[in-house]
Amino acid sequence: MISSDTVKELRERTGISVMQCKAALEEAGGDMEKALLILRKKGSAIADKKGDRELGSGTLATYTHANKKIASVVELLSETDFVSKHEDFAKLAYDIALQVAATNPEYKSRADIPAEKLEQIKSLYTKEVEGKPESLRETILNGKVDSYLKNVVLMEQPFIKDDTRTVRQLIDDAVQKFGERVDVGEFKRYATK
Repeated sequence: MISSDTVKELRERTGISVMQCKAALEEAGGDMEKALLILRKKGSAIADKKGDRELGSGTLATYTHANKKIASVVELLSETDFVSKHEDFAKLAYDIALQVAATNPEYKSRADIPAEKLEQIKSLYTKEVEGKPESLRETILNGKVDSYLKNVVLMEQPFIKDDTRTVRQLIDDAVQKFGERVDVGEFKRYATK
């Protein structure tokens, strides 16, 4: 039997509905960490299902660093005004603006990288794998490219407040929490000398 205090604790940690938290805890046999993993997995599946829905609303968030030399603006989109006006939605937009200011990503996702740029990136690492065994070269090359892209692709970056999660996982969690599609629109980082 899962106690209401345990369900409440999971809800407070995730912001996800009581029913989803209870179901995840039951599936995990009361193990909080396993329940978190179950919720994340389900959040990703829910996000995939809602991926083709139209984004008709959103909010802008800005972040200005304490030194007043770095700032960013992020557009976070949702399906409805109801979600885009939610306090937690605004907090997520702010956290992503903080991420953009701190990490200066070049692209939102891999799909945004031009093919010729991706080839340039691969060619940078091709020389590094030349002396490796033939059977391992492709795996090593892909690993090096993936490692590089995690630094320049916003959705693949480790979240700066919790490096065990990526920005994509934050978005997937928001989809699960709000029950509708959420995505980053445009973003921009500014820096002065």
